Amino acid sequence: MKKTSTILNSAMNRRGLLKSAVASIPVPYILTSTALGAGDTPAASERIVMGGIGIGNMGGGDQGAFLGRDEVQYVAVCDVRKDVRERAKGRVDGRYGNKDCAAYNDFRELMARDDIDAIHCATPDHWHGIVVVRACEAGKDVYCQKPESICVREGRAMVNAARKYGRVVSGGSQRVLGDYGGLARKVWAGEVGNVKEVFVNVGGPSKECNLEGEPVPDGIDWEMWLGPAPYAPYHPYRISGSFSINGKSWRSWRDYSGGGMTDWGAHKFGGAMFVADIRDQGPTEVIPPDGKDVKYLTYMFPGGLKLYHSPGKGNVDVVGDNQSVPAKPFPSYKGKGGIYGDFLHCVRTRQKPFRDIERAHKTMCVCHLGLIAYQLGRPLKWDADKETCPGDEAANRLLDRPRREPWTI
Repeated sequence: MKKTSTILNSAMNRRGLLKSAVASIPVPYILTSTALGAGDTPAASERIVMGGIGIGNMGGGDQGAFLGRDEVQYVAVCDVRKDVRERAKGRVDGRYGNKDCAAYNDFRELMARDDIDAIHCATPDHWHGIVVVRACEAGKDVYCQKPESICVREGRAMVNAARKYGRVVSGGSQRVLGDYGGLARKVWAGEVGNVKEVFVNVGGPSKECNLEGEPVPDGIDWEMWLGPAPYAPYHPYRISGSFSINGKSWRSWRDYSGGGMTDWGAHKFGGAMFVADIRDQGPTEVIPPDGKDVKYLTYMFPGGLKLYHSPGKGNVDVVGDNQSVPAKPFPSYKGKGGIYGDFLHCVRTRQKPFRDIERAHKTMCVCHLGLIAYQLGRPLKWDADKETCPGDEAANRLLDRPRREPWTI
C-alpha cells in the first residue's frame, strides 16, 4: 500500500507578513504605570540590576523591553558610538527621572561593576562570544542577541563559561517559539506522524569585504568596534547596523557575520529544530548542493531525518510520514512576558531559560557547518558529541577564527 505523507508549513498570509515585518523593527520604548512605580513594583533592593552592551538597532529594542519591566533596575549602557551611547543613556534617565545611568565606551568597565546582576548583549556578531564569556567570568547573567556565536568554538566556549560559573545565559531568538510555536504544537501533537524532512528558507552566506577606507567620524571608537576582527579601514557600510545583507551593513561581511545563514538562520534553523524536536541533536553529515543529484544543502540527522537549506521554497516546511505517534508535552516560556520575561524569571530561579545557550549553540552549529560546507564545496562528516569533523583538517580549522590581541577566549 502506498505511503502517504503530511506536509505542514509556516507560510504566512499577507497579514502575517506585515506582522512579521513590524516585529523585525526594534520594539518601542513603552513605559507602563507599573513600570513607573505604581502597583506592585518590587523594592529597589529586590530588582535585577541590568546594563546593556551594544545599544543600536536590536540592542535598543532589548533595552526598551527590559526598561519596561518592574523587576529591573537599569543602570548602565555601553556602545562604541557616542551618539548611540548618549541616546541610550537618555532613555534610561528619562525612565527614572534622574541622570544616574552610567555610559561606557569600553564594556570591561561595565563588567567590573559589582552591583550589576545581568547584562544584555547586542553587539555585532563578532563580539558576542567574548562579551558573554567575560560576563560569565564577572558573575553576570546574560541575554545575548542572536546569532549567538560567530563560529563553533566560540559557541562552545560560551556554553562552557555559563556552566563553569553557574550563569543563566539565554539566546535572543524570540522567533523560535514566537513564529514557529504554532507549527511546533501541531507536530508535537502528532499531526504529521514521524518527521522525515524539514525545509528552511533563509538567506545565504556572508562574503569578503573589499570596501575602501574613509575617515573615521568623530565619536566612533573604530578600533574598539573591530575588536577581535582583522584590522580593516572604516567604512559606513562596515559599521552600519542595517538589517540589509546586500553589502550595506556588517551583516554582509564574513569578518563580522555569517550573513543570512546565521542572522536569520538562528531564527529559522532554530525554529525548524524546535518543530522537529531535534534541539538537542546535531547532524551526522552536511552535504552541499552539487548541481546534479543534491539540489539543496542537506543535513543528515540521526534516525534518517533530513534538514534542507532551501532558499525560495517557503519559510519552514515539515514533511511527516502520517503514522500514528503519541503526543509529547509542549514546552514554553517560564514566567510572563515572552522571551524577556523567561530570562528574568530564570535569573531569579536559576532555571535554564527556553533558549538556553546550549540549545542556541546547537542551532548555531547547524548554521556554521552549513557555511563551512558551502565554503569547501564538499560534504562534511560531523561528530556532534566531540564537535569535530573526523579526519578533516581543513573543515576543523574553520570551526574557529583567529582573534586579534588582547581579545582571546
